[in-house]
Amino acid sequence: MQFSCETIINLPREKVVRLFDNPGNLKKWMEGLQNFDHISGREGYPGAKSRMVFHNDGRRLELIETIVSRNLPEELIGTYETKGIFNKVANYFYEDGPQRTRWVSENEFQFSGLMNLMILFMRSAFPKQTQRHMENFKTFAENA
Repeated sequence: MQFSCETIINLPREKVVRLFDNPGNLKKWMEGLQNFDHISGREGYPGAKSRMVFHNDGRRLELIETIVSRNLPEELIGTYETKGIFNKVANYFYEDGPQRTRWVSENEFQFSGLMNLMILFMRSAFPKQTQRHMENFKTFAENA
């Protein structure tokens, strides 16, 4: 499953990327994130791995993030894996004027096992959640 989401942030790209690239800011805009722990590699650079733990609606979700590509301020690509789900996220940041940044998030999901069945019922949830995270970041960044 593939989809793309985008939002316009009313800030210069340099500031948007600086806020986005700071792991200390994740809990300020990522709903349900409880822990973000660096595991290995140079933090934020290709090959780096981190553990992300979320608690949403009484459920616990643990993901392993792996940075695939870092070409900031233009792009940051990573993968997020948990049992039955592989998600590749390519984030692109475009200057949309001196005080505006267009953030595009291209997502690719692959499912295995029972998640193959669940996706039939949850297909629309993934783009909605991605767009909600993006809007939360926009609100955080514009008020930082």
